[in-house]
Amino acid sequence: MRKLLVLALVGLAAQLVDGALGMAYGLTSSTLLLFAGVAPAAASASVHLAEIGTTLAAGVSHWRFGNVDWKVVGRIALPGAIGAFAGATFLSSISTEAAAPWMAAILFTLGAYLLVRFSRPLRANRAAGRLRSRFLAPLGLVAGFVDATGGGGWGPVATPALLVSGRMEPRKVIGSVDTSEFVVAGAASIGFLIGLGSEGFLLPTVAALLVGGLIAAPIAAWLVRIVPAQLLGAVIGGVIVLTNARTLLSASGVGGSVPVVVYVLLGVAWLVAVGLAVRALRRTRRARATVEAALADGPAPAGEPAASAEPAEFAKPGESAEAAESRKLAAAVEG
Repeated sequence: MRKLLVLALVGLAAQLVDGALGMAYGLTSSTLLLFAGVAPAAASASVHLAEIGTTLAAGVSHWRFGNVDWKVVGRIALPGAIGAFAGATFLSSISTEAAAPWMAAILFTLGAYLLVRFSRPLRANRAAGRLRSRFLAPLGLVAGFVDATGGGGWGPVATPALLVSGRMEPRKVIGSVDTSEFVVAGAASIGFLIGLGSEGFLLPTVAALLVGGLIAAPIAAWLVRIVPAQLLGAVIGGVIVLTNARTLLSASGVGGSVPVVVYVLLGVAWLVAVGLAVRALRRTRRARATVEAALADGPAPAGEPAASAEPAEFAKPGESAEAAESRKLAAAVEG
């Protein structure tokens, strides 16, 4: 019973992170299950089976709030399912000893990516056109494979790629990725069922993760309004990096003072990333406050230039001083 309660708390914590970031449910759950001694394939299989329920609940919620672009879901979900099925089959075919370092390396890399991703602001490219299948299909295929073999990765691979493209609103990026993950989790579960059989799923673990995730779903919606996603992403990235570094160091067989030095260096990198995340967050808030103040002041009187208008050489042809200033302030918020 104590173990099940701990697993339920793992599922709750993972869903809180996922609800605030739009990613990292599988990463957080798989990392903690591996740390508890669960075999890599069983950990990934159990997490994906639990994700069928949590992603269904998340997808329905996003759909009701209008956060889903169904064209994007249709173009990314099927390739993601193919990649996840292939990844589950691959992970099921290798031994536990060989799978543990492989899975830890993927989780370590994705955790490091979270550190880098959330330590700096995300620039958007609103001038780009609509997302096409030639971009979404390979992205879904890679993200699905990484998700199944690493026990998580669909969100950390797909969500930032769509955000960086600048072609979708952030809320629709998160909603579409979460909704399509239902199909990906289902395909991965089928792959694990074929490769491992029903005994490969730890059903009590699945139930505990699912219960914790469903409890956390409404709390996560509140948490995202309280805790800045940028700061939370940097903190969780560091936890994932340090936890999986332990597995990689053990597999490499290094001893003496080397692990201590590695942990110290990773800890310093984590603190630097959190500091940069806080700096970027403050910068974004200052820029947003400037924009809000400019909008509150309203346009300058007719015949008078704006107080801080862009120089003429930076304004676009036919663009007013007020429009140029608004464009400059919007760029400051993005950067």
